[in-house]
Amino acid sequence: MKIKVTSVYVDDQEKALHFYTEVLGLAKKTDVSNGPFRWLTVASPEEPEGTELQLALNDNPAARAYQQAIFQQGQPAIMFFTDDINGDYERIKAGGAEFTMPPTDVTGSTIAMLNDSCGNLVQLTQLARY
Repeated sequence: MKIKVTSVYVDDQEKALHFYTEVLGLAKKTDVSNGPFRWLTVASPEEPEGTELQLALNDNPAARAYQQAIFQQGQPAIMFFTDDINGDYERIKAGGAEFTMPPTDVTGSTIAMLNDSCGNLVQLTQLARY
């Protein structure tokens, strides 16, 4: 078995597509609509056939409540791993992203947290090299 798709709830799919592609640098993978439903995914350009991230509209009350609760608790909805957290921090910040935590050393890694402007916190992680 493999993980092919995972989801993050967003309050606006167009705004999310802009953020995840233009600011974070992911690539649009799938964009299919059927009436009011839109299946929208992005993927890492480093692994175009790897795991896709579905930008799922939070139009379900349970999804919206979950998204809002984890945001209010300061929990990231998604984590991305990087080999250059300081470089990615500068690049993403220059793209207009609001960081709630700059790169910070924690046990075993360096993390940074940012707001995706669609209702989620995103964590960047660089594992420590010993």
